[in-house]
Amino acid sequence: MAVRSLRAGGVRPGARRVNGYLVSYEHQFLLYLRNWQGSLFSNFAQPVLFLLAMGVGLGSYVDKGGSGATGGVPYLQFLAPALLVSSVMQGAAGEGTFPVLSGFRWVRRYHAMYATPLSPYAIAFGQLAWTATHALMVGGIFCVVIILFGAAASPGILWSVPIGLLTGVAFSAPIAAFMSTQRDTGAWNNIWRFGITPLFLFSGTFFPIDRLPELIRPVAWLLPLWHGVDLARSLALGTAGEDPLVQIAHVVILAAFAVGGSAAMFVMFRRQLER
Repeated sequence: MAVRSLRAGGVRPGARRVNGYLVSYEHQFLLYLRNWQGSLFSNFAQPVLFLLAMGVGLGSYVDKGGSGATGGVPYLQFLAPALLVSSVMQGAAGEGTFPVLSGFRWVRRYHAMYATPLSPYAIAFGQLAWTATHALMVGGIFCVVIILFGAAASPGILWSVPIGLLTGVAFSAPIAAFMSTQRDTGAWNNIWRFGITPLFLFSGTFFPIDRLPELIRPVAWLLPLWHGVDLARSLALGTAGEDPLVQIAHVVILAAFAVGGSAAMFVMFRRQLER
């Protein structure tokens, strides 16, 4: 349907441009429908296992020792919103690594798309819009699991889904911009080894960052994951009103990473395809 609209004659340029963006998004969606089984474990089962192992298993020992470090709330409720945001971030970062590298260097599907009436901006939009859609899917399903587990401290847990989306885009967009320039998996492996995995462990997901050494703590403040984790946790636990300026700063910083990364992604996709 969208492809026919794109190629139909007599269509105004503005409408044709919009159709091009929709066609690009449709391509990403259909691609996912063909390969969705491969992401079931990493995007859906793995977060649930973390919730069970860390929130229920380890959490029972943490709660027995007292919950002073978690602000007086059960560890499972402390962990749940942060784990949701972190899991969405990892899934979104994944969308910005291998699929982008493959699309430019191996399968070269972006170049095939560019051989049609699609513009580089439409191609970049399709990739980014699908990443956002996938982030909403992962976050929404995980939020339902959290509620079923009884790990939601309040209805504020629902805010974790859009916050996870914003955090995911804040990671995926700049990563995709960078990966569009790469030619092998070296950078991809380094991003996960030295970036995503350490951030997942040390950005306040499993324990407050004030438990980190003082020299390391500012690193967490500068990177977007802690801002997403802390914002989602504050809203889920109902403590956001205690320091509203900090919460506003979280939103501003996440939005800056997301908007700046998206702009860089659009520019780099255009440069790589017009070379």
